[in-house]
Amino acid sequence: MLLTNLLLTASPQGIVILGLVLFTTEATELPSCKESDYHFEYTDCDVLGSRWRVAIPNKPDTCTGLPDPVKGTQCTFTCNEGEFLDMRTQECQKCVAGTYSLGTGVAFDEWDSLPVGFISHGINMNTGDTYTNCSNSTWIPKGDYIASNTDECTSTLSYAVSLKKPGSVSFQYFYPDNNIFFEFYVQNDQCQSTDSQRRWMKISESDWDYHYVQLSSGNNVLYWRTTGFSLAANTAKPVLLKDITISGVSYTSECFHCKPGTYSDKPGAARCIPCPANSYSNKGATACQPCEADKYSEIGSGTCLQRPACTANDYFYTHTPCDSSGQTQLMYKWIEPKICSEIVERAMQLPASGEMMACPPCNPGFFPSNTSTCEPCPHGFYSNGTECAECPAGTEPVMGFEYKWWNRMPDNIKSTVFSSEYSSTERSTGWEVAGEYIYTTPSSRDSDYMLLTLKVPGYSLPHSLSKDNDRVELSRITFVFETKCTADCMLHFMAGQNERNNMVVESWTGTKGKQSYSYLIKSNNTISFTWGFQRTTVFSLENEYSSDLSMIYSVHITNVIGGVASECRQCALAASASASASDSACVPCPPGHYMLNGNGVCKSCPSNTIIRPEQPIGEQACITCGPNTYSNKDRSACISDCTFSMQHKVEILHYDFSPLANITGFQSSSRFTSKGLQYVHSFNVVLCGTEDRALASCVENVTESKREVKGYVCQSIVVPSEIRGQSVVSSQPFSIGDTLIGVTTESTLNTISSLDGNFPTESELPDVIFYYRSRQTTKACKNGRSTSIRLRCDPTVTLKDQVLLPSNCAEGTCDGCSFHFLWRSQHACPLCSERNYKEIVSACIQGIQRTTYVWQQPLRCTGGVSLPPQKVSACVTLDFWLKFGVSIGTVAAVLLITLSCYFWKRTRKLQYKYSKLMMTAGDKECELPSADSCAIMEGEDAEDDLIYLSKKSFFTKIKSYSRERTSDGFDSVPLKSSAAQEMDIS
Repeated sequence: MLLTNLLLTASPQGIVILGLVLFTTEATELPSCKESDYHFEYTDCDVLGSRWRVAIPNKPDTCTGLPDPVKGTQCTFTCNEGEFLDMRTQECQKCVAGTYSLGTGVAFDEWDSLPVGFISHGINMNTGDTYTNCSNSTWIPKGDYIASNTDECTSTLSYAVSLKKPGSVSFQYFYPDNNIFFEFYVQNDQCQSTDSQRRWMKISESDWDYHYVQLSSGNNVLYWRTTGFSLAANTAKPVLLKDITISGVSYTSECFHCKPGTYSDKPGAARCIPCPANSYSNKGATACQPCEADKYSEIGSGTCLQRPACTANDYFYTHTPCDSSGQTQLMYKWIEPKICSEIVERAMQLPASGEMMACPPCNPGFFPSNTSTCEPCPHGFYSNGTECAECPAGTEPVMGFEYKWWNRMPDNIKSTVFSSEYSSTERSTGWEVAGEYIYTTPSSRDSDYMLLTLKVPGYSLPHSLSKDNDRVELSRITFVFETKCTADCMLHFMAGQNERNNMVVESWTGTKGKQSYSYLIKSNNTISFTWGFQRTTVFSLENEYSSDLSMIYSVHITNVIGGVASECRQCALAASASASASDSACVPCPPGHYMLNGNGVCKSCPSNTIIRPEQPIGEQACITCGPNTYSNKDRSACISDCTFSMQHKVEILHYDFSPLANITGFQSSSRFTSKGLQYVHSFNVVLCGTEDRALASCVENVTESKREVKGYVCQSIVVPSEIRGQSVVSSQPFSIGDTLIGVTTESTLNTISSLDGNFPTESELPDVIFYYRSRQTTKACKNGRSTSIRLRCDPTVTLKDQVLLPSNCAEGTCDGCSFHFLWRSQHACPLCSERNYKEIVSACIQGIQRTTYVWQQPLRCTGGVSLPPQKVSACVTLDFWLKFGVSIGTVAAVLLITLSCYFWKRTRKLQYKYSKLMMTAGDKECELPSADSCAIMEGEDAEDDLIYLSKKSFFTKIKSYSRERTSDGFDSVPLKSSAAQEMDIS
């Protein structure tokens, strides 16, 4: 090793001198080197692009006399495909038969073990307190290919290569399951990743896909990365890789032997040719050898297998085309390629064919021609399968395809079998016709995919249906199917742009009774449908479940361009249409109108209703909008302008939810798979808005399809970026509300319930609930999905997007069909009014008084009226009123005293007069005293005063006065005799 390092780092002159020294010192001790004792290598290129060829011993210190270094080829020198560089002559030579060369590339097509240079490892995950050991989650070589992991760990397969010039990498992959994230990317010697749009691989449901990426010169590291992400009980299917080819290396100094099952029969081969079926080859073969009569082999096989005895699972039955007499023959055929043997013991023979049977009728929209084949009816005609009839005036044909009789495979339906273990896709027929149904034939492997693909050119609405942006249904496909299984069979229904880019819409596992399924088509992008049946996901050479099968009885798809008509639909006629008008005279009714039965006259629906898109005939086509919603201009959908009013106790509350109308996103709490992979359920909501409102959108960005779902409410599953690398990964989007049903405070609306128990409240103010429904039905949700969003007034919430999920249903739903959310916001409060504030009047200070308005607490309103500005008014101070009050009080006291004295004196005078009157009364009982005079004489007052002021003490007067009034309320006056009066006078 020391010698090697010295030779590679020394100058050419130093190399020669060093070789002479070693030769002279060790020539007597070591034998001379033979050609088998050493090999040639090039030194590193210098700044001029030159290099030296040096001899390197295979084992150090074993021989002496190595060839001297010589000037090598230029660093830009390359060989063509099928050639290698002979280092002895430094010239390109052709590869011999049985070998191949890529020239300036390397290929990896054998995966019995991990090739040198490849590294596979799992990435451990630390999420909070959870630690997941992923050391065993690696890519596993499987012979012809390498398979990825299927758990939730992230597994990486990498390969580092140094390119002398710009090159490329290509490989084939099979990516059948979107529950696995699969990406391929390249990093250069500065660890910079490529930002290619093709970083994420697309789903390949029917065949091996080919991927090609250009590489720059220098160091490149190739990465294939997968992460399983299966929330269902079924294990995800692995990603398969094979035939990895890298070009741009400097040269190859040897040719590679053809792997078993392949051969090259001519010198200078760039690739080896697979052996045909029923033949085999060993490594480095120049030709394939045929298998013995009692053995068989697949294409590209390195061995032959013993043929098993034929059974009933090795053949299938079908029908011949109808003849001129309307008869068909029942035919039995071996499954191709035929691998069973009829001559071994207990082998079953192929049943006799030729039994004549009556042909089934033609499918609707077709008619039997003179050649007993079914031909489509002309445009404007319809048929039930027997004969065509022209659509009457005032009607139009309902275009589509309806297949319910299966005498021959329709031209737009293709049947194939795909095996993930082999590259051939045309090995046999997967589905075969059987009169009343089409069924899956037995296959050579239970894990094969039996594929049936229906292609349509596009969709077009009839003339009688207006086109609008809110129309949900562009077309509908309905099929009736049945499965009979003894193992874990699965039937997949897929829809997309083509058979290689279809997304799984629905899957059924195990035996399923005869049932119907419908799928809505919402855009012209959906032009391919595929049914895929797999008997078991476990690969085995045994054929244990060949009797398991799937049957499709009928397929019906509407509004297809270039379709046929099985019926005619009544339509409205243009004003200029003649009596024999064709369907071209059909026009859609104006928005908000429906057609009367029989005459095609359009009549207006009641106000605030929409038209049922699939049934524009009859008054029942008018659908009343839900509470607090109104119809749009085209009468195709009910919308809300984000306002709401309701009676609450003695007042009417008004709401304005416009601040909440923009697209709002929120997520559930973090969830974890069994391996610890973190994910969340992401929701996007558009609460309300006018006709030009933006729609909530959820996008799948795992594959190239970039499937997008729009509506009022949608959901997707998101893996955070710290788990997936450079970008957030979103998958499995679906709509949970594309139609607004109504806005109310009731807990149930149109069979949709929003249980109060999910979000208990202590407020007197009721929640306002928005109800939505998605028309897309699934196997679990027969009536589609629904969503209820409760808006709850909470003035303490400053953010507008505080949306909560039910505590008992962390994913927003407990059954997968009904979703419930609580939106707490200050914008969910009613608009403020005069009832919500009060006035506060301040004291009068220096002749000024202020009136201030404040909100009543707790405040449960928003927006609406504003607080009135503060009022300032003039006033009189307290000092003035105090002085004024004292003055008035003093005057009133003096006046009161004066009046008291006056009335007291008048009372004494009246008392005296009364006493005098009583004294002059007569002695006779009941007689009044006679009057001394008719009036008070002049000077009488003076006399009275003299008598009254008799000489008595003040105390005596008071005492006598106190006895003057008796208990009966009259004054008591003592009467004196005349004698007594005389004595007093004297």
